Amino acid sequence: MDVHETAPQLINWDLAAATAARLAPPGPQLTAVEASRAVASLRRLADAAVPHVHRITGLDAAEDLRDSQVLVVDRGSWAKANTQGFAVMLGPVLTQLVEKKASEITPSAARMGGAITGAQLGAVLAFLSSKVLGQYEPYAALAPDSGVPEAGRLLLVAPNIVQIERELNVEPEDFRLWVCLHEQTHRVQFAAAPWLRGHILEQVGKLSDSLLGNMDSLMERATAAAKSLRERPWVGVGQPVPSRGAILDLLQDPAEKAAISHLTAIMSLLEGHATVVMDAVDAEVVPSVKTIRQRYTARSENRGVLEAFVRRVLGLDAKMRQYTDGAKFVTGVVDEVGMAGFNRIWERPENLPTEEEIHAPAAWVARMG
Repeated sequence: MDVHETAPQLINWDLAAATAARLAPPGPQLTAVEASRAVASLRRLADAAVPHVHRITGLDAAEDLRDSQVLVVDRGSWAKANTQGFAVMLGPVLTQLVEKKASEITPSAARMGGAITGAQLGAVLAFLSSKVLGQYEPYAALAPDSGVPEAGRLLLVAPNIVQIERELNVEPEDFRLWVCLHEQTHRVQFAAAPWLRGHILEQVGKLSDSLLGNMDSLMERATAAAKSLRERPWVGVGQPVPSRGAILDLLQDPAEKAAISHLTAIMSLLEGHATVVMDAVDAEVVPSVKTIRQRYTARSENRGVLEAFVRRVLGLDAKMRQYTDGAKFVTGVVDEVGMAGFNRIWERPENLPTEEEIHAPAAWVARMG
C-alpha cells in the first residue's frame, strides 16, 4: 500500500465541495447588475480598509498586501476554498493515520470511507457557507502546485454580506467596509507574524499526534461525548454549555487539553484583535457604524433554537466567545502598555498569550516585562 496515495482518499475533498455547493441554501435574489455592483463594491472597500487597519493596529507589515489576494465568492466557492485549506492542514494527520492502521485501511476501504466522510464534511460546510461573511485563508497556498499566492487569500462571501445588510436594513457601503476591516486585519496579522501560519500547523500536528496515539480509546470517548450531548437538557439559546461549547471538550486527555488550550488562545487573540479594529472606527470612517454594531449584535442574540443547537454542536458559540474574550484581552493590554507594547505579540511564538492570560491581560503584560 502506498501511504501517500491512500491518505488523501480518506476524505474525498472534491465530493465535500460538491456536496456543500449542492446543499447550500440559496442566497438573496440579485439581478445580474446588482450582483456585479456588489462584487465591485466589495473589492473596492477591501482595498479601502487596508490603510485604516494599518493606522489602528500600528502595523505596517505587507503594506499593500500584494502577496495575497482578495476573492469575492459565492457560498459554493467558499466551501471549495475551505476544502483546499483543510486538505493542507489535515494531510500529515491522514498520512499518520494510514501508517498506524496500515493493516486495516486498504485502498478500497479508504475510498469508501472517504466518500462518506466527504459527504458529511460537505453537509457541515453547506450549513456554514450561509453564515460566514468573510475569511482569511492562509493554508491552501502550501498545497503542491497551488495557484494561491504565497500569503494566502481573503474570501468575502458576497451573498451572505448582502443578505445580512438587507436584514439589518443598514447602509450597504458602510456595512461592507465594516466587514472588510475585520477580515483585512487577519491578513495583516499573518503578514506581521510570518511564522504564525507554520506555528498553527505545528500545533494542529501536535494535537493530531496525541489523538492518533490514543486511537484505542478514541471511539469510547466519542461515544461518551455523543451520549452527554444527547442527554444534556435543552432549553434554548441560553442553555449552559461546556467551556468551548463543542464536542472536542469531551475528547481530551492532558496532552490534547494542552494543545487545544494553546490553539484556543491563538484563535481568541486573532479574532479579538480583529474585533477591536472593527470597533475602533468612528463615524468619520463608517458613518453609520453605531447603528450597524447595535443591529448586528441584536441579530446575533436572537437565533432560532435549531440554529443555536447546530452552532453548539459545531463549536460556533465557542468562536463567538473567542471574539469577546480576545477583544477584552487586546483592550486590556493596550490600555496598560499601548498598541506598540501590545504589538510585541507578533514578534515570536513565545510572546503569544496562554489561554489563562487571555482572561488576565495583566498576567501577559507582567510576563513580557
